[in-house]
Amino acid sequence: MNRFVSNFTNKLDSKGRVSIPASFRAVLARDGFEGLYVHPALDAPALDAGGNVLLNEIDTFLSTMSPYSDERDQLSTALFGTSEILKVDPEGRVILTDSVKVHAGIADAVTFVGLGHKFQIWEPEHFRAHLEEARTKVRDLKKSLGARGTEPRMVQGTSPGVQER
Repeated sequence: MNRFVSNFTNKLDSKGRVSIPASFRAVLARDGFEGLYVHPALDAPALDAGGNVLLNEIDTFLSTMSPYSDERDQLSTALFGTSEILKVDPEGRVILTDSVKVHAGIADAVTFVGLGHKFQIWEPEHFRAHLEEARTKVRDLKKSLGARGTEPRMVQGTSPGVQER
């Protein structure tokens, strides 16, 4: 699989290293990126992480903006100016720097969360709260979408005003 899926919680060791989950390392290896690209998430107390796929997505998004616009400069600063490329040791561990740990509120453990093309690194309690909020929003969205499905629809091939229930 070429997607980051599931979530895993690992402790930092006495030297501040944490093991990247094996399935995530496998995706990174297929991606071909040397190390681990990490930047503070723009809208959460978490870290966005990945390799070439994530960097290509950022580049593609930025290329849709005017090259000298304030918006592009601000996003570039947020996505590249605060990012780090962490070295992955032979055992699949990285050392999270103090600056990224402060942003995410990480002390002695992290939760790796797969998001398909990238993954996030969270402080475990922050992730639990985020997951509960996400589940609530998804339940509300499901209800909203279900309610829309009960509205009358036009029957194909009929004149306007003929509705299906």
